[in-house]
Amino acid sequence: MTGTGIRLAAPAPGWAIDADVVVVGSGVAGLTAALRCTAAGLRTVVVTKARLDDGSTRWAQGGIAAALGEGDTPEQHLADTLVAGAGLCDEEAVRTLVTEGPAAVHRLIGTGAHFDTSATGELQLTREGGHHRRRIAHAGGDATGAEISRALVGAVRDAALRTVENALVLDLLTDEHGRTSGVTLHVMGEGQHDGVGAVRAPAVILATGGMGQVFSATTNPAVSTGDGVALALRAGAEVSDLEFVQFHPTVLFLGTGAEGQQPLVSEAVRGEGAHLVDADGVRFMLGQHELAELAPRDIVAKAIMRRMREQGAAHMYLDARHFGAAMWETRFPTILAACRAHGIDPVTEPVPVAPAAHYASGGVRTDLRGRTTVPGLYACGEVACTGVHGANRLASNSLLEGLVFAERIAADIAEGGTSEGGTAESDTAEGGPSEGGAGHSTAEPAAVPAEPAGTVPLPLIAPEARATIQRIMSEGAGVLRSAASLGTAAAALETVHEQARQAQDQDGSGPGKPAVPGVESWETSNLLCVARVLVAAALEREETRGCHWREDRPERDDTDWARHLVISLTPDRRPVLRRTATAAFPPVHPGAGPHTPPSPAIPPHADAPREP
Repeated sequence: MTGTGIRLAAPAPGWAIDADVVVVGSGVAGLTAALRCTAAGLRTVVVTKARLDDGSTRWAQGGIAAALGEGDTPEQHLADTLVAGAGLCDEEAVRTLVTEGPAAVHRLIGTGAHFDTSATGELQLTREGGHHRRRIAHAGGDATGAEISRALVGAVRDAALRTVENALVLDLLTDEHGRTSGVTLHVMGEGQHDGVGAVRAPAVILATGGMGQVFSATTNPAVSTGDGVALALRAGAEVSDLEFVQFHPTVLFLGTGAEGQQPLVSEAVRGEGAHLVDADGVRFMLGQHELAELAPRDIVAKAIMRRMREQGAAHMYLDARHFGAAMWETRFPTILAACRAHGIDPVTEPVPVAPAAHYASGGVRTDLRGRTTVPGLYACGEVACTGVHGANRLASNSLLEGLVFAERIAADIAEGGTSEGGTAESDTAEGGPSEGGAGHSTAEPAAVPAEPAGTVPLPLIAPEARATIQRIMSEGAGVLRSAASLGTAAAALETVHEQARQAQDQDGSGPGKPAVPGVESWETSNLLCVARVLVAAALEREETRGCHWREDRPERDDTDWARHLVISLTPDRRPVLRRTATAAFPPVHPGAGPHTPPSPAIPPHADAPREP
C-alpha cells in the first residue's frame, strides 16, 4: 500500500521477484549502490527504464569534482559549494561530500574507470563555474559520464548482478506497518518478464535521475520524466527544494522552437578559457562577477537572459576559436562533433548558446544515509535532496554526490538499516529468473502481491498532454518566473488534471475518454505530478535565490526565505507545503510520515502546512 493511498492505474502484477534490495536506476548512483550492496552479500536487483547505460550519467561531459589536485583541500571545495548553494546548503552534508569524495573517486578508478592523465600519470584536472581550483577530473576529453557508465556497467555484468532492463517503475509497495516491501513495475516487452510485475524487497533505492523532460527544452535524456519523485510523493515521502531547477547557461541553440533533449556545451569549455559574447563580440560577463564566465551557473544563466532581453536576441555566443582545431579535437571531441552535426564549426565561428533545463537541485528528502521519510525507502543521485546543493548545484558535484551517497546507502543497508522489516527469503520469479545475472531457484516462487485495500487509482494523463505540460512549464516556470506566470501555469496544470479526473469519472461516457494504462500515460502522469509540485513551490518562494529567479521578487530575502520548503501529497492529491524555521536542512525521521505532527525542532508557526 502507498502512504497516500494513491497509485497509478495499472494492471495487477502478473509475476514477482524476491530480493534483499531493489535499485531503481542505472546511473552512477544506482550502479554504485548495487555493486556495494552485492559486495556486502545482499541479493540485489537493478531495475532500469531503458538499457543499463541509457541514463543521465553517460551524458555528463565536464567531469567529477573532488579535491584531488596539489594545493586543493576539502575545505576549499566546501567553501565553493556553499557559495554556489546561495545560503541553503546543509553544511554537514557538503562536508560529508567533499571529505569522502576523493577516496570515492579512487574507488571508482579501481572499479575500472579511466580518467585523463598527464604524461607522468597524474590526473588531468580542469576548472568549471564556481570553482576556484582545478578539481574536475575528466575522461575522454568531454566524455566523462560515458566512461563512468562503461566502467560501472562492466562491473555489474562481471558480477552477474541481476538486472531488469526496459522496465518503468510504477509504485512503492509497503507492508501493513507502512514499511517498504518492494516496487511494482512494467517491463516493456523484452526479456523473460513482460507486462506489470513486482520486485519484493525490504529496501528500495531510488536512483531514477532527474525530471528535465517536464520542460520543452532540456539537456536530459527522454527517460528523465520525474518517475522517482512522483513515486515517492505517492508513497507518502517528503520532497524538498523542488523549485530550484538549474538551467545550464550554455546549451547549443537549435532554434526558437527546438524541443526535447538539446546538446550541452560543457562548462569545462569555459573552464579552459572560452568567452561568452553577444552578437557584437562583447564579453558581457566581465564586471558581473569576480569569476566572469566561471561564475556559478545561476549567475551566468541570469546574465545571459538579461543580455538577451536587452538586445531582443534569442541567444548569445560562446567563443572558443582561439582554442584551435587540435585542442577542440582532443579536449572536446564530443561537443565538436555535436556542433558540426548541426552545421556549426566552433573552430572557425562562435557557438550559439542559450539556457535550458538541466538539473533538479531538489528532490526526495533524505538524511546523510540516504534514508527518506518512508522506512526502507532510500534515494540518491539527482532524484534525491541530500542538502548538498542548496539553491544551486556547483558544477560537477552531481556525479560525486551520486557516488558518495550511494556508498553510504549501501553501508546503511548492510549494517541492518532495514532489519526491522526483515529480508526476503526467496529469489525466484514466476516464470523463471530475471533478465540479467544469475537466477537462484528455491522451492517456492515469490508470491504476487495483492492490491492493498484503500488504494485509489490516479487518473491517468493522456500521452497527448505531454507537450502541453512541457509548454506550460517552459512558459510559466522556466528561467524567468513571476507570480503571474506561475499562477497561470498552476491553473493550466490544474485544468489538465481536472480533465483527466472527469474523464475517469465518466467511464468513457462523456466527451473525454480516460487514458489507457501504458508507458506513455504513466510517464505523462508523473510529469504532471512533479510539475504541479514544482510550480506550487516556486509560487510560494517569494524571492530570487540561486537558480530560482522571480522577476517580481528580484532580491534575495534572507529574513523570510533563508529556509526550505518541504512538500508532500495529501490523499486527495493536493501538494501541501511547509516552511522550515531556519536554513538548516530539517532532520529526516523515517516512519514519521508527511501527515503526522511536525517535528519539535520546527516551531508550529513556521511549519504550518498549507495548500497552494
